[in-house]
Amino acid sequence: MKQKLLLSLSLLLASTPAFADDTGSLGQLALRRIQYEIGDKQFESTIVWDQDEGDDRPAILMVPNWMGPTRASLEKAMRVAGDDYVVMMVDLYGVDVRPQNMEEASEAAGVLRGDRKMMRERMKKALKVFLSEKGLPLKDGQVAAIGFCFGGGAVLEFARTGADLDAVVSFHGDLSSPTLAEDSEEIEGSVLVLHGADDPFVPQADVEEWMSVMKKTKVDWQLVQFSGTVHSFTDPGASMDGKAEFNPLSSERAFEYMELLFDEKFED
Repeated sequence: MKQKLLLSLSLLLASTPAFADDTGSLGQLALRRIQYEIGDKQFESTIVWDQDEGDDRPAILMVPNWMGPTRASLEKAMRVAGDDYVVMMVDLYGVDVRPQNMEEASEAAGVLRGDRKMMRERMKKALKVFLSEKGLPLKDGQVAAIGFCFGGGAVLEFARTGADLDAVVSFHGDLSSPTLAEDSEEIEGSVLVLHGADDPFVPQADVEEWMSVMKKTKVDWQLVQFSGTVHSFTDPGASMDGKAEFNPLSSERAFEYMELLFDEKFED
């Protein structure tokens, strides 16, 4: 089923120059753009789900990497959704910020990393909008948040607010935070960190600090490190030798770990 959905999404993206419509579908795949405001700033997130699957499903809030909402991140949202979940790809930057290169992405991500309160508020609003959206096949009380790279750090930061989440999954995400020690005890759901053991951007010093803090909490957490793996290992477009590279084996294993956690948390 998920392979078929991947093919459908690829065909849809190839046939549309951008997210041209507020809603769209191709076969069983449904896409819906959601526009909302935080203060005077406009945001636009995208929800993905299998419209042929009749059962209500858990809600998965997904934060992309530092490039923000892109076709690649939409493909990833669809992969996660399959026929098991409803996924919202979150716009944390606002519609006026769409990085076109690494320099612009670094600047955009840096704004939010430098203002954790704003990052948390945007995450909170995104989840509220998602869960209040009408006509979605959502199962009450079943919510998780996942993120990739910058997005992984963002969902961990959101979890530290005490957000009502069943699970949080970080793929090659940032582990540091200005209030790491103070706020980690606030985490409610289970935490899964999926990390490349050779990641130069999230070094082992950060991993050790994160584990040291988490060991002092009562949080249910797991850390999985993949050998021979650097940053961005789930991103097929990553090609910085020895720094950020796609690793198909580690990527597949990481998604399987996520599925195992979701199966446990969302068992009927």
